[in-house]
Amino acid sequence: MSWLLSEFGEQRLRGEVVLPTDEYFPGTYHGTEQDVRVVLDRLCEHMDIEPGRVRLKHGEGGADPELAAQMPVHSESTGAAGLHEAHRGSSVLTLSGDLLDHPMALVATLAHELGHVLLLGEHRIPADRPDHEPLTDLLTVFFGLGIFGANAAFDYSQDMHGRYSYTRSSRLGYLTEPMYGYALALYAWQRGETSPSWARYLDTNPRAYLRRGLRYLAEGGRESRG
Repeated sequence: MSWLLSEFGEQRLRGEVVLPTDEYFPGTYHGTEQDVRVVLDRLCEHMDIEPGRVRLKHGEGGADPELAAQMPVHSESTGAAGLHEAHRGSSVLTLSGDLLDHPMALVATLAHELGHVLLLGEHRIPADRPDHEPLTDLLTVFFGLGIFGANAAFDYSQDMHGRYSYTRSSRLGYLTEPMYGYALALYAWQRGETSPSWARYLDTNPRAYLRRGLRYLAEGGRESRG
C-alpha cells in the first residue's frame, strides 16, 4: 500500500470510493456487450485511463444449462476471469462469457484488467514480477474499487432443475476474502476512516475481516502505517 501511495499519490488515495449503486452505474444492465463497454468506459474515467487505449474482447464460458437439467452438476472455478494483452500501444482485455450475468464480478474483473494497463502497460512493473497479479488486485483497492473484488472473491450458488440440483462455487482473483478485508482496512486507515460508511456495501465475510483489521490497526498493529 505504501508503494501504491508513492506511485499514484495522496490525491488518488483520498479519491472517491466506487459503490455498487445506480449513482455510479446508472441505467438498466442487461448483460449485453454494449452494456459491458459502458461499464468499462466508466471505470476508465474513474481510473484516469483513456478509453480509446482499451479494446474489449469477449471469450466463451459458462455451464451448460441443458446438462444441469439432466443430472446433478457441481462446478468450481478459481483465478482470473479476464486476460490483458498489449497490442501496438493499446491494451486488449478479453473477458470470460460467465461474467455477463454477474455484474459484481464483471466490475471486479474489469478493474483488475485496467490495473494491468496502469502497472504493465505504463511500465511501472515488469511482467515477470512474481506478485504482479495480487499487486494488481491490491491496486483496485487503492483506487476505491475494492468493494467489488472483495464481494466477488468467493461465490457459492445452488439452483434446482426439476429433481436435480446444480451448484457452483468460484474464487475470483488473487486475493482471498481475509486479504481483501485487511487491504480495505489499511486503505480506510490511511484515509483516516475508522468506521467507513462504504463498509455497509461489503458482503458479510469481507466486512467482518475489514472490521477485524481496523481493530488490529487501532491497537497498534505493525502495518498501521501501510
